Amino acid sequence: MVSSMVAAAWRPGVGPHEDYMADLATLANIAEILGALTIVGGAVFGVVQIREFRTQRREAVAVELIRWFHDPHLAHSVNLIRELPDGVSPEELRSKGPEYESAAVMISTTYETIAFLVFRELTSLAMVRELTGGLAVVMWRKLSRWTDTVRREQAQPSWAEWFQWLAEQLARDSAQKEAYPAYQEFADWRPRK
Repeated sequence: MVSSMVAAAWRPGVGPHEDYMADLATLANIAEILGALTIVGGAVFGVVQIREFRTQRREAVAVELIRWFHDPHLAHSVNLIRELPDGVSPEELRSKGPEYESAAVMISTTYETIAFLVFRELTSLAMVRELTGGLAVVMWRKLSRWTDTVRREQAQPSWAEWFQWLAEQLARDSAQKEAYPAYQEFADWRPRK
C-alpha cells in the first residue's frame, strides 16, 4: 500500500486504487501470454512426440519384418514354391504333396500380413519393396492360379486378397520406375561417418 501511495505521488491524478488495478491488468496480460505460450509449447511437444512414436513404431515393424524373413519355415516354404513354374496349377501343386500346399499357405499368410501393415501405413511400401519386393511378385506369379482355386473351393473371394494387392502394388511400382537390384542401385553407397 505504501508503495502504491509513493507511486501515486509520482503520477499526479492517479490514485492508489487505479495504480493497483493497472498492476493487476498487466499481470493478467502477462499470465495470458504465458498461458498461450504454454499451449503452443505443449502442442509443439505433442507433435514431436507423435512423430517420434511413429518413427519408433515403423522401426519396430521393420525389425519384425526382418525376423519374419529369417524364419526357417518361411525360408523352406519359399524354397519349395520357388521351384514351381509360374501359374502352377492347383493340381500340380497338390500332387507334390501336402508340404507344398502348406508352403503356399505359409507364403500367402505371411504376405497377407505384410500387405496389411503397408495398407495401414505401419510400414512403407518402399521398405517392403527393398526387403522383399521381387520375391513377393514372383511368389504371387507362382501361386495366383492356386489362390483363385482356393477362393472358389472355399467360397471365400477374400482369401489372400492382401497378398494379391501387395504383389500388384509392387509390380506396378517397379514397372513405373527402373528397378535395379540393390547391388546395382546402391553400388556407390557408403555409411555415414
